[in-house]
Amino acid sequence: MLKILQICNKAPYPANDGSSIAIYNMAQGLIDNGAKLHLLTVNTKKHFKSDNEVPADFKLNSNYTSVYQNTDTGAVGAFLNLFSSQSYFVSRFYFKEFEDKLIEILTKNTFDIVQIEGVFMAVYIDTIKKHSKAKIVLRAHNIENKIWERHLKNAKKSITNRYLALQNKRLKKFELDVINKVDAIVPITDTDKQLFVEMGFKKSMYTCITGVNVDQYQTKQNIAVKRKTVFYFGSMDWMPNQEAAKWFLDNCWSKVSKAVPDAKFVIAGRGMPQSFLQLNLPNVLVLENVKDGKTFFEQHEIMVVPLLSGSGLRIKIIEGMAYGKPIVSTTIGAEGIYCDPKNDLIIADAPVSFSDAVIELLNNESKRLALEKNASAFAYKEFDNKNVVSKLVKFYNTLLNA
Repeated sequence: MLKILQICNKAPYPANDGSSIAIYNMAQGLIDNGAKLHLLTVNTKKHFKSDNEVPADFKLNSNYTSVYQNTDTGAVGAFLNLFSSQSYFVSRFYFKEFEDKLIEILTKNTFDIVQIEGVFMAVYIDTIKKHSKAKIVLRAHNIENKIWERHLKNAKKSITNRYLALQNKRLKKFELDVINKVDAIVPITDTDKQLFVEMGFKKSMYTCITGVNVDQYQTKQNIAVKRKTVFYFGSMDWMPNQEAAKWFLDNCWSKVSKAVPDAKFVIAGRGMPQSFLQLNLPNVLVLENVKDGKTFFEQHEIMVVPLLSGSGLRIKIIEGMAYGKPIVSTTIGAEGIYCDPKNDLIIADAPVSFSDAVIELLNNESKRLALEKNASAFAYKEFDNKNVVSKLVKFYNTLLNA
């Protein structure tokens, strides 16, 4: 039986955004595949989730422990960070209370694998090495410096962006240091796997996407679909999601709306910026804090994922395909999902082709229904969570026996 410590930068339950879904489903998959799991997480002020909400069986089976910390960025912290050599993106995740709890768990238990969920929690690698002989594995949700690199490439010059460029330079150095310290990396896409190779990583890697319980997504609630609705759904406090929604509004929506006057565009997600809440555009609806993601997906018709930056896997695409949604995405948005880019979902990068694809789906019911059917079939084949994680468990056993 594998003994695994999973260290996380965000409380995973309720799993209501991409990273918490990735963490929670991984934990459940490890449990379902017979691993003895301990899950230790930062419970941040920004994404606070009460321990009382965590299901009793999951809490028991994962040996669930959370440590509260305010990791919010602020003007004072950002300024003071200029006088250090650390990236402000990373340093705010290190605090003594978490380190003390980590040491306590490492001291009381023997682990085969310590799985770090995302590079920010790699600030504790030296502590782990001091108190455990376990293999340390980075589960790389993204290559963080690539997110900012892609964003800054498209951004206007400003003092803020000069500061972000400095922080990203430090972040890249930190990520390079981290990959020299870990025993293996589990990227979420083969694209990221290749980038790690280019960064000089020569040890073991295994690509493991985020799985889902497809049956739960496919069980319908018989909710009426709001016809001719186009939607973008994601954590709107994440910069790439803001950028994506704005790109679609600025470059595509006018053409779509002109071609299909009764179409509606719905932007939804947690942490909605004021700039979106204050939008006053015809047939554009902005929803913050969607209470029931399943109901939202089933109510709305066509999903768009017009991401221009980011790295790793877009969990919302996996959810969208599991729900059987017709999806139009950019290449970056669909990164890591190896499906037919015309029949399982539609890939379009230019504003004209992206708009035309959405218009076709709004007007062509047979095309839309075919995409729905193909997306569902692909999800069953590729995204079953227990099967996805079972292959990772095999990789871990190979790693331990090497």
